[in-house]
Amino acid sequence: MSHKIEGKTVAESKTVYTQLIMPNDTNPLGNLMGGNLMRWMDIAAGICAAKHANSNVVTVSVDNVSFKEAIKVGDVITINAQVTRAFNTSVEVFLEVFTSSIPSDIPKKSNNAYFTFVALDSKTMRPARIRPVVPLTEDEVKRYEGATRRRDLRLILAGKMDPKDATDLRQFFRDLD
Repeated sequence: MSHKIEGKTVAESKTVYTQLIMPNDTNPLGNLMGGNLMRWMDIAAGICAAKHANSNVVTVSVDNVSFKEAIKVGDVITINAQVTRAFNTSVEVFLEVFTSSIPSDIPKKSNNAYFTFVALDSKTMRPARIRPVVPLTEDEVKRYEGATRRRDLRLILAGKMDPKDATDLRQFFRDLD
């Protein structure tokens, strides 16, 4: 008997994580330590991925986290996480980090990144199949379509794919000419 796996929309697993930056989160200059931000991003992305997969997940990669400007003690960060695409057993999550200070409360975009997770079967702790993502908005469709190129690049950098086998990525660069 064939069983079709139903998709899940991006909105169904979207996660918002908020944190007040306290003195113990900062360096001697009063700036948030990057490792703390990455930890909170991993938590937000992990919750999002687990909600999409309906299972435990583990982080397998983090793409290009850069720190554009200092986040100060007393600032509030908001991390928005949303699934962009699911592959067989992995799921990619896009994160955006916004900062604001309590007096002004005007959020500024601080960072963004892609995290990838693998879903685990609760009995065997082996990779588990993940339901597809159903993108609905224009931004969701754009991220969904770009996910195969980002995945190819991750696999190449990890030594798990030969660049000549990255057909979507190769086509993307051909289209730029």
